[in-house]
Amino acid sequence: MSITHQDAAVAPRTPERSAAPAGAACHALRVRLTAGPAADGPDALAARFTALAAALPAATAPAAAAPGTARLWTERVPCGAGAPAARRWRDRELGRPLPAGGAPLRAVLLHYADDAADLIVVAHRAALDTTALHAFTARLLGGTGDFAPTAGRAPDAEGGADGTAGRPDWGLGRPHGPDTPVTRVLPLPPGHPETDAEGWATALGVVLARYEGVTRPALALLAPGRPAVPAPVAADGGHTLGTVDKELRAALAADGDHPAPAAAVGLVCADRDPAAGLPGADHAEYRPFLLPPFPVTVTVTRDATGGRALRCDHSARTLSDDIADQLLRHVSRVHRTLAEAPDTLVADARPWDEEDDARRAEHRRSAPPPPFTPRRVDTAVAEIAAARPDAVAVRHEGTRLTYGALDHRADRLAHALRTLGVRDRDRVGVCLDRSAELIVVLLAVLKAGATYVPMDPAHPEDRLAYTTADAGLTTVVTDRAGFPGGTAARVLTPAALEELAPERCDGPPPSETGADDPAYVIYTSGSTGRPKGCVIPHVNVLALMAATTGDFGLGADDTWTLFHSSAFDFSVWEIWGCLLTGGRLVVVPYWVSRSPEDFHRLLREERVTVLSQTPSAFAHLVEVERDGADPAPVRLVVFGGEGLDPRMLLPWFDRHPETACRVVNMYGITETTVHVTAQTVTRAEALTASKSVGHALPGWWVRVADPEGRPLPAGVAGEIYVGGAGVAAHYLNQPDLTAQRFLTDARTGERLYRSGDKGRLLPDGRLEHLGRLDSQVKLRGFRIELDEIRSVLLDHPQVTAAAVVLNRTDPDDAATAQLDAYVVMDGDDTASVRQRAGRFLPAYMVPSTVTALERMPLTTNGKLDTRRLPRPAPTAAPAAPAAPEAVTAPAGPVAAPGGDPFEQVLLEVWSEVLGVSVGPDDNFFDLGGNSLLAMRVGAALRRRGGHTVAMRDLYLRPTIRQLAADRAG
Repeated sequence: MSITHQDAAVAPRTPERSAAPAGAACHALRVRLTAGPAADGPDALAARFTALAAALPAATAPAAAAPGTARLWTERVPCGAGAPAARRWRDRELGRPLPAGGAPLRAVLLHYADDAADLIVVAHRAALDTTALHAFTARLLGGTGDFAPTAGRAPDAEGGADGTAGRPDWGLGRPHGPDTPVTRVLPLPPGHPETDAEGWATALGVVLARYEGVTRPALALLAPGRPAVPAPVAADGGHTLGTVDKELRAALAADGDHPAPAAAVGLVCADRDPAAGLPGADHAEYRPFLLPPFPVTVTVTRDATGGRALRCDHSARTLSDDIADQLLRHVSRVHRTLAEAPDTLVADARPWDEEDDARRAEHRRSAPPPPFTPRRVDTAVAEIAAARPDAVAVRHEGTRLTYGALDHRADRLAHALRTLGVRDRDRVGVCLDRSAELIVVLLAVLKAGATYVPMDPAHPEDRLAYTTADAGLTTVVTDRAGFPGGTAARVLTPAALEELAPERCDGPPPSETGADDPAYVIYTSGSTGRPKGCVIPHVNVLALMAATTGDFGLGADDTWTLFHSSAFDFSVWEIWGCLLTGGRLVVVPYWVSRSPEDFHRLLREERVTVLSQTPSAFAHLVEVERDGADPAPVRLVVFGGEGLDPRMLLPWFDRHPETACRVVNMYGITETTVHVTAQTVTRAEALTASKSVGHALPGWWVRVADPEGRPLPAGVAGEIYVGGAGVAAHYLNQPDLTAQRFLTDARTGERLYRSGDKGRLLPDGRLEHLGRLDSQVKLRGFRIELDEIRSVLLDHPQVTAAAVVLNRTDPDDAATAQLDAYVVMDGDDTASVRQRAGRFLPAYMVPSTVTALERMPLTTNGKLDTRRLPRPAPTAAPAAPAAPEAVTAPAGPVAAPGGDPFEQVLLEVWSEVLGVSVGPDDNFFDLGGNSLLAMRVGAALRRRGGHTVAMRDLYLRPTIRQLAADRAG
């Protein structure tokens, strides 16, 4: 099969919505005249056109149009009709919409140098629908027919109420440059099966479902004389193509009057010869839309010889030429399979071919890893300490440690750990808040030849006890009061460890561990109801730094922040990224991390150059600068932990030129050593809302595969597999899960990790992250398995069924995200369900609400139907949370404002931020507040006359009356 390229209009057209209605509301007919420039001459043709246009009923003209002003123009084209310049001339006329406020139709006669001629008629669809346009042109050429719209027949539809449609978030085309319209054509071979429009809709819908990674793609069916209607293709993998086709036909017959969705792909079946019935026509071309009403419009065409083709009209940014060609090939193959083998399962209807396989291989690998010497992390830090002993390594409030002092203190504590019986490859728990002391202890564990297992002191006792037992910890270093006992581990404070350390030592204790031994084990949420420990070797961390140091320009002049808990793997990047490149690490105190103003002040005072943030946290820094703060001196911002909507960065780019501050969005997984890919985000990416997470780091590689693990071509959604230097060793004590997730590539013998993330490769090899394939979610940077929460809820003696969903009251606002639980239980004591969950789960995993149901709503397939879950019900608050990230549920009566002016301001701000009525005795966290919304309260107060509430005060005094009383006192 050959594919021909048809260039669209010569002049670039920008993708603004304001430009879309004119093109989407117009259609055109081009007729090649057998008698050249008309037998009776151009003047007679022009006069006939004017007369026919004047006969159009005024009611058919669109608003602000003047039917009597329509004219036919004659243009002489200085080349033959077959010349490329002539083709561009024709396309320019076919792609030029009618001006707003002008006549509802236009005609031009193109007279070529070889005496051939084309008549082009452009009409507004409200004036002439498809049938009427054809009849009007026939009358213009001397034929007969009624071109007035038939009473009761709806004009042909446009994409939405204003003639436009939302752009699908494909981004599979040219990311920058003019967003010009493009047309690609695939001629169908003779003998390709014949079906009606519904058959083509089934084929296109099945292919779109594969591309988008959904079962119900947004597809609209367009036909002459009727509005665009949604084509509800249900492409479930377990259904046959024939079943999908039958269900589509039944749905269209029963519910065909609903408007098409805004963000959709359109399908047009122009299955008649457009030259039929036109006097003096050699051949003709019909353009259903000058600018398609949907960002991707697929048209089935037929010419005078009966030859058929698939045409794809799209923008240059939406699809590349290769992807558009691929899409048409895939639709053609699925359509043939539907016609010839309708019993084929959707999951087995694979349209890929050898050409696609070759492209998959091209995008599989990244650059080779930069050379580095494999060694232990602590050995590499010691090398820097030996070279620059007086350089500052760590700062935390009043503490300042040079590299020499850090290295020596860690050596001493390593000897103390050995004195306690810690041996090579033992696992040592470290349960400390962020501090300089934390860094010393982590380094000491590595120097002792052991593996550190970080734990957050804010986690509940049951979770700490589970981690201690599961990891088989021999020793735990913590200053947390009430660390759970009952385990075999020796628990001691950093001060007690210091007392055991020798005054002098000549280096770390001897150890036989090497680069391939574990450096740390980080526990992540697990679908079985218990967290799972991920084992990462030293060499992986060294490989990560080798892959990024040169590109990011990391070095001794940089100052980094430690913003995140050591139990969150982003801290691995912050701590060792800094110390392995000789930088200065500024430890951010907890309450400073919870106050955007204080944190921004720290960035300026410490002259921080490398900042690592989740997008949710960074949004508050952007707000601080928008409120007038001096720009922070950061030169590199690294995003991770959750998805980034780059549009939030536009205010940042206003104050931080791309030449002064580089912004990098990184996709990564704990099991692949923090980061996998990197995408430099520019203003252009922000303006186009790009979801690319970039190319794989040098030494890493990514693959997108189907459920059977077979690689997929670019543009098609599937599961992300990661291979290369960062793949973890295994899950601790979970051989079955390790075997499921850590695989061996049958072709290369390399290890790879099956992520459970949904994504697709872009045509240039970059990766786009599209969410999760399972029940895992990200909330404020934390990776959460909903099944783990569900398992804990089911442990409640009264709960017989449970479900947990992540909801947002505002889809574009991460601060409004919360976990909502639904339970079937004996009784209605939902508060006890939350209170019990708070004993076993970290604060960020405790559902904000628990709603009791009589039964869970199910789909026809017996699965949970989340669309039928009711709005969350208020739940009584549990006991005080163990962590500052409050975990209480919406509750609280509406109360009249108090008389205190500050109280009144707080009432207004809380109501504005939380979106609910607020009383002076309502608990902020009982109303659905969280750390992000608390930051938003602070910003709103400052905008109202300089009022301030410290984040610490809001946690300690979470009602308006308490805050006002504290201020008055």
